[in-house]
Formats: sequence, structure tokens, C-alpha cells
Amino acid sequence: MTRSVRRTLRVTGAAAAALLALSACSSSGDSSTEDASSAGAPEKLSGTVTVFAAASLKESFTTLGADFEKAHPGTKVTFNFGGSDSLASGITGGAPADVFAAASPKTMAIVTDAGDASGTPATFVRNELEIATLPGNPDGIGSLKDLTKAGLKVVLCDKTVPCGAAAQKALDADKLELTPVSYEQDVKSALTKVELKEADAAVVYKTDVKAAGDKVEGVEFPESANAVNDYPIALLKDAPNAAAAKEFIAYVRSAEGQKVLTASGFLKP
Repeated sequence: MTRSVRRTLRVTGAAAAALLALSACSSSGDSSTEDASSAGAPEKLSGTVTVFAAASLKESFTTLGADFEKAHPGTKVTFNFGGSDSLASGITGGAPADVFAAASPKTMAIVTDAGDASGTPATFVRNELEIATLPGNPDGIGSLKDLTKAGLKVVLCDKTVPCGAAAQKALDADKLELTPVSYEQDVKSALTKVELKEADAAVVYKTDVKAAGDKVEGVEFPESANAVNDYPIALLKDAPNAAAAKEFIAYVRSAEGQKVLTASGFLKP
């Protein structure tokens, strides 16, 4: 083999080696970039988030659920609204759920004491009581004491329900005794009695009076300031969709979520 041929082969071999090394570096760099990109990408949420929530949260949480679904295509938020004590009992009894939003720390404690919550519940809103009367307030109700008038049909939430416990606390503060025509299992049921004119008045939350629109008239009373309810929210220990549930809780507590809640009449935590 001639010297010129050997020189050509050496040059060609060196060039090929250089190209292979360059290709290997390029391939390695691409892989690292992909790995970094993958590691930094947010987890895509999907599936159903089941939320057990106090009845007084129905309007605002329905809105928040729809907003969450729009922000996270592929997710679905379903709700079970009712009395906080009944919901808590359902959760401790094994009902499948991801999130619990209660109308009082006492009812949330039913779940946490049973070890069915994950982490510490956080207060996300507060709510104050108001008297709901018939439109136009024909009975001239102007105070909590007026509810004790003879012949007046008044409805309260059951004392085991947060709105009922708060109402009783307000009555006790003024040393008032009131025998309602019925005790209801949640605040919406109490309000409905007035809407259907089956009762003259009910002690409910300000948020429920606001949600009812012109179906009822609200009467504020100063004693309500002594019976404001804190609303805690928690991820449940055996949440079937924990990832999406955490994000829903974060959204409820976010500035956007709080805007929806305060627009419904809730107080900031």
C-alpha cells in the first residue's frame, strides 16, 4: 500500500471517529434535556374528584367545581352536599370520597379523630347566621328575640348540625328559649320551609339567604357575631384520586377560589 493511500485511510478513520463522538455527545445531551423536561412537567390530572361538602357550600362549590374542570380537562368533580354530621358519619363508615369540607371544626373532628383525614384540615372560609323571613318580612321580625313571639312558626337546623349548634349558641347568649316547629337536618332544608311558606322564619346562614334571592328576606342580628362558624377542608386518607383532590383543595384556597366564595357571602378565614 502506498504512503498516500495509508494517509488517506488514517484521515478518513479519524474523521469517522470524530463524527461518532459528536453523535454520542449530541444523543446524550438530547436525553438529558428530555429527562429534565419530563421531570419538570406538571402532572396531568384526570379522573373524578368526589367532594363531601356542607349543604351551605352548594352554590359556591358547584361553581368552583365547574371552574376546576375547565382548568383541568379530563377531570370531573362530583359533590355530595348535606349536613356536616351526616357526611362525617358517612366518611367514617367507609363511603368513598376524596375531600371533606365541613361547616364546623366539631364535625371535621369526627373524621380526624377516626383517622380518616390526611394531614391537618385548613379553615378556608367562615360563615355568619342570619334570620330568613317571608318576602317583605310581614311579621316585622327585627331581632333574634322576635322569634320567640307566640304563634310564630320558626324552623331551626338540628342541634347536631353546625348551623343548629350556632343558632343555639346565639340564643343561649341572649338567654332566649325557642321551640321551633321543626328541626331540619341541614341548612337548605330549613330555608326551604320558609321558601314554601311552611314556616314564618328560619335561622340559617347569610350565604343561604343570599343564594335564595327574592324568595326570602334576610334580617341580621348582632348575636350572630358570637356564633361565626369556621369551615375546614381536608384531604381524606383513602382518597381514590389524591393528586386531583389536592389540586382542588388548593384551588378552593387560592385567590380565585376565595373570590367565588366571598361573592357568595362567605367571610375570609
